[in-house]
Formats: sequence, C-alpha cells, structure tokens
Amino acid sequence: MTFHLLVAGGVDHVLRRTRLALPLLLVSTLLSNASCSVIDGAFSVLKGTFSVAKTGYRVVKKTVKGTIWVVSGAYELTKGATRLVYHIGKFTFEVVQAPLEYPLIRDDIQTIDGLPVKEAIRLGRVKAAPYIVKGQRYVPMNMANAQTYEETGLASWYGEETRRLPGGHMTANGELFNPTGLTAAHKYLPLPIHVQVTNLENGKSIVVRVNDRGPFPSDHNPDSGKRIIDLSRGAAEQLGFVDQGTARVHVEVIQLEEA
Repeated sequence: MTFHLLVAGGVDHVLRRTRLALPLLLVSTLLSNASCSVIDGAFSVLKGTFSVAKTGYRVVKKTVKGTIWVVSGAYELTKGATRLVYHIGKFTFEVVQAPLEYPLIRDDIQTIDGLPVKEAIRLGRVKAAPYIVKGQRYVPMNMANAQTYEETGLASWYGEETRRLPGGHMTANGELFNPTGLTAAHKYLPLPIHVQVTNLENGKSIVVRVNDRGPFPSDHNPDSGKRIIDLSRGAAEQLGFVDQGTARVHVEVIQLEEA
C-alpha cells in the first residue's frame, strides 16, 4: 500500500521551509534579547545624563550600588553666593563662603595647583587639583573615578582648637570651617563631595560633606597620615567616637539626585 504526504510541494519543500524557519526564529529571538539590552543600556545612559544635568555630579554607568540619596535644595555655592542650606535625607548642611583673609584650618598646605593656596581658592582651582603639604605632592582623583570610591580604615576628628580661637577658619576649598557641622577632610577625593561614613564599631552611619584636605602625618604622630578621613567634631559626635578619638569606619561616595 502506498501513502502520499498531502502537503503542497512535498517533503522536500517542507524540509526547505523548516531549515529556513529555524535560523530566522533564532535570529528573531536574539534580536529581541539584544533590543532589551539596548533599551536597558539607553535607559541607564539617560538616567546618568539626567543626573548630570540635575546635580552637576557625574553618575557613571554601572557605578550605582545602593540608594541614590535625594537632595533638597542646591548644594554648590554659585558665583557671588556666600551661603546655602540643603538637606540630604535627614541630614542638614549649611555652607558659608569664608572671607579670604581667614586662616586655613590646615595651615600646612603649601600650594594648590602650583599656586599660593588663597589664590587657587580665589580662582576656583581647587576641586581636584594637586597640592603640596610639607614638600609632599598629593594628586586627588577625578570625579569619574571618585564615584566608585569606597574604603575601610581608621577615622579621626579635628578642629577642636578652632573653638578656642577668635574669628573663623577656612577649609581647603574656601568654605567656613564649622566644627559642629557634618563635614570631613580627605586627601584624595574631589572637593566638595558627599560620603556616607559608617562606624564599624557601633553600626552608626551618617552623610558628610568633604570640603577639606587631610589627615596628614603630624610631627608628633607620623602614623596619623595613614588615617583615611578626618571628621568634624559634630560628625564624630554623631558617630559616637569623640571621646576615644579614632574609630574604624567604612567610607563610600554616595550618588545624589535633586528632589
């Protein structure tokens, strides 16, 4: 008995159609997946661009590891401005432009960007400029590299002496130093920038504005230069290590987006 396949074109035609259909189906699937990746990538780029426009801080693709902190209010002094107040989460920051005649809180900084310190501050050439302290040259990281910065090490606090002195003091980027504020000094981060500091000894965590340089080796304690961050007294109080002087901390640059 003979059986006939009741399909137009016969077996050869079916096989040819099948052989063509399978690669096309595979290509279609791959393109669909690729399109999703392209869309995701474009979305990330758009988000980054949006953040750049809104905050002035560059959000590099794939560097956001945790929560993006929301900023209420502008947080950089514009030309001609002398004071601003803003909030990041529950933390409040007050920034005041110091008069140029005020002494530096870190008077061992010799030059910034090859210029006298006050001249570099006046010209706005501080943010990531190289600087010299006691003959040693320090080269800060740029903003793009700073976005992925995180480090664990020893923190200290500074500035208590300014509470007993008349007048005010200036940070390395020209801001008025406030020992009770939430600020910090760092050797290599751009100024200003915000970091989250967590005291690993008690779990307390805060956000601070990095606006100064340090800590550096001192004449009576060369190991002080190995500390990764110097906090204001106000920040150290919130982290709970004022009395002990130092604490083991984790420091991480945070991502910001305006409300």
